[in-house]
Amino acid sequence: MREPTFLILTALAEGPRHGYGIIQEVGAVSGGRVKLLTGTLYTALERLTAEGLVVLDREELVDGRGRRYFRLTADGLSALRAETVRLRELATAAEQRLGTLRPGVA
Repeated sequence: MREPTFLILTALAEGPRHGYGIIQEVGAVSGGRVKLLTGTLYTALERLTAEGLVVLDREELVDGRGRRYFRLTADGLSALRAETVRLRELATAAEQRLGTLRPGVA
């Protein structure tokens, strides 16, 4: 799973969010390192919807503008959990190897 996909799914883990809310949450979760563009986000949301990981939750009209809220599906939650486990296992393996470095080796 690519990092932007992981971060989008993570942003939706607490509940439905609209596009701008997803962009803000991705920025927060990544410590400001990842800044999604609107076009990139909606392309990813279309793909994730087609894959059954995300679904349109509802639409609202706010100040005359449409706002679409998306949420994780059960499959999306499972995919996020599986990727979290995979990343944790990789990080653990890296930490173990870093712990075996001899002094002066970098």
